[in-house]
Amino acid sequence: MRIRVGFGYDVHQFAKDRELWLGGIKIDYDFGLAGHSDADVLIHALCDAILGAINMRDIGFHFPDNAAEFKNIDSKILLKDVMKIVRERGWEFGNADCTIAAEKPKLNPHIPEMQKTLAEVMAVDADDISIKATTSEKMGFVGRQEGIAAYVTVLMHK
Repeated sequence: MRIRVGFGYDVHQFAKDRELWLGGIKIDYDFGLAGHSDADVLIHALCDAILGAINMRDIGFHFPDNAAEFKNIDSKILLKDVMKIVRERGWEFGNADCTIAAEKPKLNPHIPEMQKTLAEVMAVDADDISIKATTSEKMGFVGRQEGIAAYVTVLMHK
């Protein structure tokens, strides 16, 4: 069996008049995230980690942020397409360890729904997707509540 590890990171600024999508679910909050797609920072970091692990570049290579067909797209569609790429190349998802950094909103109550949603999209077990939420102790752009960052490590096997 071949095993590979991948790492993904993404960040988006807060924006008015946008919905907040994280981990494939809509979260009620005063701001959304700016981006070409729905700006789901967690899914974007997850896609990058998966694609990186199997040496297939990154999310921007497969879904450019200047392509009209991806304008305001639901990032769950991108994740589903990434999983198709993975499986076409004979790889399978092992697990993910995800961390979302945000001062607000409080994300812990939403984590089980995020796990369930991501698992359904990826056709994997929700127990294989760990999601944690943290703050940056009021330091940096996250601490100033200018945006949200996500970090993801994945294990892939063939």
